[in-house]
Amino acid sequence: MIIHAAIYRVALYGLIWWVLTGGHEGSWKIGIPSIVFAVFVSFRLLPPTGRGKSFTGLLGFLSFFILNSVRSGLQIAALALKPKLDMQPGILAFPLELRNKDAQVLLAGTLSLLPGTLSLGLRNNCLFLHVIDRRMPIEKEVRSAEHRVARIFGEDIA
Repeated sequence: MIIHAAIYRVALYGLIWWVLTGGHEGSWKIGIPSIVFAVFVSFRLLPPTGRGKSFTGLLGFLSFFILNSVRSGLQIAALALKPKLDMQPGILAFPLELRNKDAQVLLAGTLSLLPGTLSLGLRNNCLFLHVIDRRMPIEKEVRSAEHRVARIFGEDIA
């Protein structure tokens, strides 16, 4: 279990390093020690729990996140370019089917990174979001993101 978690984290942090540095070969002199240090710190702060994460779930989540970031960004840009801003901002509460607290935190962070939504907090398995326009299909987006996160953590939700 620990070896699997270490391999997973090395691969994840290596991928992040590669993306951040644009794959520049010279960056690995600093990158490899940084990745080893990050893995060490992550084991101290978040020890493996025995429940593995799904790599295929993670890949599906990343594609979902990238596509939705672009789509949401275009929606917000279209709203901002309208001559008369007709938005209905508000705070919405969404009861979550996710039970894993780490999964809930990932979901909240993900939704904060998508344009038009900002996570305000989690309380009693309920996510509170500030939205730029309540008429947008926020519920559908939250449920879609929740299912993607559930796949990463191996949770079965309806």
